[in-house]
Amino acid sequence: MCGWEFPPYISGGLGTACHGLTKALSRQSVDVVFVLPRAVEIDHPLHLKLLSPPNPPAAGAGSASAPSSPGFALSAPEGQEAAFAHVQFRGVPSGLVNPYQSAGGKFHGQSSASSLSDAGSAAREHEEARTVSDSATAVAAEAAPAPPIGVLNMAAGNGPLPGYGGDLIGETARYANLCVELAKHESFDVVHAHDWMTFPAGLAVAAATGKPLIAHIHSTEFDRSGEHVNQRVYDIERRGLHGAMHVIAVSHYTKSILVHRYGLSPDKIAVVYNGIENGSATPVGERVAIGHRDKVVLFLGRITMQKGPEYFVNAARKVLEKMDNVKFVMAGVGDKVTEIIELAALSGIGHKILFTGFLHGRDVERIFKMADLYVMPSVSEPFGITPLEAISHDVPVIISRTSGVSEVLTHALKVDFWDTHEIANKIIAVLRHPPLSLTLREHADMELRRLNWDDSAARCRDIYEAAIEAMPVG
Repeated sequence: MCGWEFPPYISGGLGTACHGLTKALSRQSVDVVFVLPRAVEIDHPLHLKLLSPPNPPAAGAGSASAPSSPGFALSAPEGQEAAFAHVQFRGVPSGLVNPYQSAGGKFHGQSSASSLSDAGSAAREHEEARTVSDSATAVAAEAAPAPPIGVLNMAAGNGPLPGYGGDLIGETARYANLCVELAKHESFDVVHAHDWMTFPAGLAVAAATGKPLIAHIHSTEFDRSGEHVNQRVYDIERRGLHGAMHVIAVSHYTKSILVHRYGLSPDKIAVVYNGIENGSATPVGERVAIGHRDKVVLFLGRITMQKGPEYFVNAARKVLEKMDNVKFVMAGVGDKVTEIIELAALSGIGHKILFTGFLHGRDVERIFKMADLYVMPSVSEPFGITPLEAISHDVPVIISRTSGVSEVLTHALKVDFWDTHEIANKIIAVLRHPPLSLTLREHADMELRRLNWDDSAARCRDIYEAAIEAMPVG
């Protein structure tokens, strides 16, 4: 399995999904080798513990010898070894910490409540990760063989991508080459690649080993960029989707985009919904008192075009015209933060909106428990795990109709992201009418129980078996 994120290295829903899915696959006795593009140092404090050093001492000498493989062996997340009994983690060197980090180092990601470790502050963790990344750049350059002609010949001369971090395409090529080398030392039946950053690796490993490729799409370039897609990213995405034997989409909404925008046959695409860890819900009625009469309305996610933050602010202004005892919290960072802060100020509601910046670990848990309502006005959301996390914390939700999660949640209020008048009306209805809030919370919590990673893993296992059976014998 090729992935770009895994807790604690996470920028959004992809890392949460990889965590939940691999854990559930392990429970079903599916052996998984999960490869991360992460540089690891022995002396660096890790949430993923190093099992064997990349440069073990040579026999009878105190010096280090060159590693026999580009992959570093990592353990399961600390304290969760039993839950990942059938999962092996491998790290390969990468000079890139986060795909949403700008060339100038500005972090565009947002933690997920169910995934991040609580140790230290987000800023300190990010700086530590950057230090490890910088020290690994030379290692990665030496370890990676020259890109072969064809699918991986895209590393040189690309430079930064608008809206993405660093030389991301160069990093995907380096990661792909290292995965091919690592695959020579591993035994597996299927290659499972998550999102476009790992599609080149999936294609290369499949070509080198003759194993079937499963492409799992969590977000398309049209979701992230609207109509102003980056052509290089789209081309990589399309190549990976067409080169895979099977494609997994996280919703029928995403499947429709793949059919109409990427030219995929509907028969090639299976919809496998994301889930949430059962048993993590906050019991109904167990809430954190905030000590004043204000209601709290929460936006949590990257503050980017995709997530619709301007619609949240415009709806907030309309709510405040009718209700004064409401505070709005925008938790997250992104390329539109400055623009949204200015919009709030120009709208005259800057004093009513709290911008928390990047939240992490227990801070995310705390803000959920303080919230009276969660609003996700996404312009295009392939799935949307955060509303499930809100429900697990006993918070009613308002979600965009252009989201995959709207297909599986009945007891959520659904809106068109652009209709800020309707969003405001629904916010007011929930805040003013406790019985409505209670009904949404109780029934949504019951819905949550059937959205679990075990069902998602079972669907993936069926897809693996179909792919193996379809491979030619000999």
